[in-house]
Amino acid sequence: MENKQGEQQRHYDVIVVGAGMVGAAFACLLARANTNLSIALLEAQTAFAFDHQQFDPRVAALTEKSRRLLQCCGVWESIAAQRVSPYTAMQVWDAEGTGEIHFDCQDVHQPNLGHIVENSLVVECLVAEVDQLDNIDFICPITVAHYSKSESQVTLELNSGETLVAPLLVAADGGNSTIRQQFNFATREWDYGHSAIVTTVQTEAVHQQTAWQRFMPTGPLALLPLQKDGDHHYCSLVWSQESDEAKRLMALDNRAFCAELSRASERCVGKVMSVDKRFAIPLRQRHATDYVIERVALLGDAAHTIHPLAGQGVNLGFADVSALVETLCAEAKRGNDLGSLMTLNKYQRLRKPENLAVMAAMEGFKRLFAADNVAVRLLRNMGLGKVNQIKPLKNEIIKRVMGF
Repeated sequence: MENKQGEQQRHYDVIVVGAGMVGAAFACLLARANTNLSIALLEAQTAFAFDHQQFDPRVAALTEKSRRLLQCCGVWESIAAQRVSPYTAMQVWDAEGTGEIHFDCQDVHQPNLGHIVENSLVVECLVAEVDQLDNIDFICPITVAHYSKSESQVTLELNSGETLVAPLLVAADGGNSTIRQQFNFATREWDYGHSAIVTTVQTEAVHQQTAWQRFMPTGPLALLPLQKDGDHHYCSLVWSQESDEAKRLMALDNRAFCAELSRASERCVGKVMSVDKRFAIPLRQRHATDYVIERVALLGDAAHTIHPLAGQGVNLGFADVSALVETLCAEAKRGNDLGSLMTLNKYQRLRKPENLAVMAAMEGFKRLFAADNVAVRLLRNMGLGKVNQIKPLKNEIIKRVMGF
């Protein structure tokens, strides 16, 4: 079909914008779950290739629930065959006292608590799977010149001159979502006044397949275990610091930075021997008041971004994926309109309460460990110690960590 200007118009059941981990997983899972649906997946950037020699500074701590979702997408085996780092324990402690808690997968009779994976590897495997699916058109690189919405459809005018039309547009275009802004979704957001320093470090001691996290008044420090060709002397660093302190740390040379990090981590993995290129990411809390309007749904970071202290961001995004795919497949089976507000509100009701609960918990944790009051510090340390001693409660927390 052609429009008035004679330009080609292509019709789909669903158009997805953003082929990062969440957007690509959504397109892949939906296409596999219902082969009758036609899907367009759009990405502005050329897909980032996975580097087997160098670690990606951006990693995700996948829960077991997220791993199973990637398995349903048909990509987990490919990811695991290349590079993945299971962690079997977590050690969390308070810098301002003696409170600590230790989680171990053996306590819940599981082989691990989760997996550390590099973002670029996940995306590469998902895109490879997308290319194999007949009911997905992967259009990359491409940008959208204009969005418009009518009662029955959304229209995307591409910079290539093509026009795409569908009853449903899914925004997986990240925290600074153009679609969220274009369609005037309201948000609640604020700056943390913190930046997260992310990089990969090489350590003196092996990491023992343990995720290490130390809470300091200026922000949490996490060392997540990585492995390359059986070498367990690498960790992914996520160090949240007040903005001025983050600038100071970023300005240090590698040797001085390694020394600071060794001190801050209390040498839990020995001295930090070397560090890759560092990146400082400003931290901002953001939550869309609504995830959906008629014809448009927000997914992952486009709907919500949270503090990285528990590594839950991508897991919440994958849970969004699961809920939206489940909703759309059920409605398609009934012959219902996929982009109607009635359909999309079912997805929102599944996800919004849980996302808000996790965001509130993360905010509470951040404020609790930032508190400098002596009484609060004492109670905090006592609380950690008590939880560590109550095995049923600890095991319940482990199940939550694993996504169940």
